[in-house]
Amino acid sequence: MSLIERWDAMSDETKTIVKKFGAFSLLLFAALSVLRALVPLAIIAAGGYWAYKELAKRT
Repeated sequence: MSLIERWDAMSDETKTIVKKFGAFSLLLFAALSVLRALVPLAIIAAGGYWAYKELAKRT
């Protein structure tokens, strides 16, 4: 049974669940990709801010 035949045999409710799951999966993938890119920058920014505060105290 090919996927198209299986899709045609599914009820409308099941098709809606599959579509929502697919949309959620794509959204989650996009969000995690952005988060993966921003976390290192946030760590560097926090470290730089901490170093700046420490150097400002000693001056």
